[in-house]
Amino acid sequence: MRKKSREMDSHWALDVMHKAPYITVSFVDADGEAYGLPLSLASGDDVHWYFHSALEGKKLDAIKAHPEVCLSAVTRCTPTVGPKDGSFTLQFQSAVAFGKAEIVDTDEEKIEALRLICERFLPQHIHAFDAAIERSLSRTAVVRITLTEPPVGKRKLYDKNGDEVKQKP
Repeated sequence: MRKKSREMDSHWALDVMHKAPYITVSFVDADGEAYGLPLSLASGDDVHWYFHSALEGKKLDAIKAHPEVCLSAVTRCTPTVGPKDGSFTLQFQSAVAFGKAEIVDTDEEKIEALRLICERFLPQHIHAFDAAIERSLSRTAVVRITLTEPPVGKRKLYDKNGDEVKQKP
């Protein structure tokens, strides 16, 4: 990372990943072309991240060809004018992680992963989860991304006086 003063630790980066409304997952397809999508991911242990998908499509084809993926999450992204110098900039919190994607092959793990996704994004509808599983499990793919190293975080933030908040060395 070029500006070490903006680097944040992996615990902070995981918090960003948990709060982001979506995480962009970047794949490499069978032809070697980049392919990235914003997806709704959830995790119960900070190592395994799950998303759901149709049973076929470009994401799954890319995973079969190249299971290595990159995850990118951003929260609190606010365009702003630099308080001290008038420059156009962004305040943000971000995280980047690398992992290996695999298609989940057991119903037990699929249900566990789908429950995590439901609890994260639609907790007020968890009462309808079992019926949704009964209707849709057979036509739903679930992908597990196992992080291969801790995520890295980065932020740009100004305090009340207009000074950029720096990490302590």
